[in-house]
Amino acid sequence: MTQIGFYHLTRSGVADALPRLLARTVASGQKAVVWCAGKPLLQELDKALWQVSTPTWLPHGSEGTPCPNLQPIWLTTGEDCPNDARFLFLLENRSSADLSRFERVFDLFDGLDDAAVAQARERWSAAKADGHDLAYWRQEEQGWKRAR
Repeated sequence: MTQIGFYHLTRSGVADALPRLLARTVASGQKAVVWCAGKPLLQELDKALWQVSTPTWLPHGSEGTPCPNLQPIWLTTGEDCPNDARFLFLLENRSSADLSRFERVFDLFDGLDDAAVAQARERWSAAKADGHDLAYWRQEEQGWKRAR
C-alpha cells in the first residue's frame, strides 16, 4: 500500500514548508506532483519555488510548460501527473479516491485552522480504512517530529 504522511503545519505556511520537502524528494532522485485546490496557491508556489536558493534550486512546471514529462516537480489544480511522479503532495485539503498509483503521499494541512484539522482527520480515517501505511508529522521549532 501507499505510504501517507500527514504533515501538521503549526509554524509556517505551505509556501514556506513545501520547498524543503520537495528539495528532499528531488535530492532522493524522485519526481513530485503537487495538487493544489486553486490557482492562487499554485501561482504562489510557482513564484516561491523559483526563488528558493536554500536548500537548493527547485525546477518545476505547470500547465503550459513545455515537456511536462521532463519536469522533476509538477504543479497542478487537477489530478494530472504528466511527469509520472511517484510522490504526491496534497495541499488545501485535497484528496483523491485512488492514491495507490503513488509510492508516497504527503498531505500538508494548516494546524491553525480547525476545519482543516477536522478534514485531515477524516482523510486519515479513510486512508487507514483503505489499509495504507500512515505517519503523522508535526512541525516543531527545528523541523518535523514524527508522532507515534
